[in-house]
Amino acid sequence: MTRASHFVTISAICTLLYALLYLRVIPLPFLSEQIVGELLPVIPWWLLVSFGSYSLGNLGLGLLTFRDCPDAHQQLLMEISEAKNDLRLKGVEVD
Repeated sequence: MTRASHFVTISAICTLLYALLYLRVIPLPFLSEQIVGELLPVIPWWLLVSFGSYSLGNLGLGLLTFRDCPDAHQQLLMEISEAKNDLRLKGVEVD
């Protein structure tokens, strides 16, 4: 099972469960009707805000831990000069 199909399956199950709870097909006897009426409508917005916060935090952490690669820069410059020399040997004019 791929990640995408796993995600779609879990999302479909959660959406179905939420719809059944929201339409009160599945009762919640341990919560009062007023709490259920106030809590269930805001759950999708809460999940959206939580996902956005997680995404921004993950992006910020990635930016904070981003490492420069000076060795890769030197290696790239060396490969460019080798390519220019090879092209000059083949008769191509290179700046």
